[in-house]
Amino acid sequence: MKIINFAEQNSVMNQYMAELRDKTYQKNRLLFRNNVQRIGEMMAFELSKTLTYKAKTVTTPLGTLDIPVPKDDLLIATVLRAGLPFHEGFLHVFDKAANGFVSAYRMYTNREHTEVGIHTEYMAAPSCKGKTLVIVDPMLATGGSMAASYEALVKTGHPKEVHICCVIATPEGLDVLRQTLPEDATVWCAAIDPGMNANKYIVPGFGDCGDLCYGEKL
Repeated sequence: MKIINFAEQNSVMNQYMAELRDKTYQKNRLLFRNNVQRIGEMMAFELSKTLTYKAKTVTTPLGTLDIPVPKDDLLIATVLRAGLPFHEGFLHVFDKAANGFVSAYRMYTNREHTEVGIHTEYMAAPSCKGKTLVIVDPMLATGGSMAASYEALVKTGHPKEVHICCVIATPEGLDVLRQTLPEDATVWCAAIDPGMNANKYIVPGFGDCGDLCYGEKL
């Protein structure tokens, strides 16, 4: 499994990450969602460099020329609800891609909220067969939601390639994906944080992405 960590590079993505993590900036939900979306757009652009291309002949008012364009059949899937603005950023770049949605969420399995199980109850997606599957979810904490989403999606068919994209990952979550994904899969991260607290939230992270985007849930 290949891991690409953009925090190891100098780019404006780091500015957006700094704002996402800042508890003062987090008071503005619109800014928070926009930064998640912009990171998605930039990550999608970088991912586009790895796709397969073919020449397309374009006719202009003054002649014709061949332009290399992606030929991969993309399926971009996200995990509800936190993944929606991140997913939108990818759609701005891959506007012709098919889309998939998985409802996979954590459920604490003990009173202390230190043990987590994953519940998947809904999926709407076309077949993955032969497609380049891109699963986008901002937070890769335990890795359980991502692994459950991948396993649900590939039941529809074997993808050509697999890309996992997240804003923040943990070493523990990456270890889970190593056991779940094919060896040639690629994981794209804006940052990899040291670990999680007792309640399985990424530290330092930036908190609950879904709540920060859309408001607290019951």
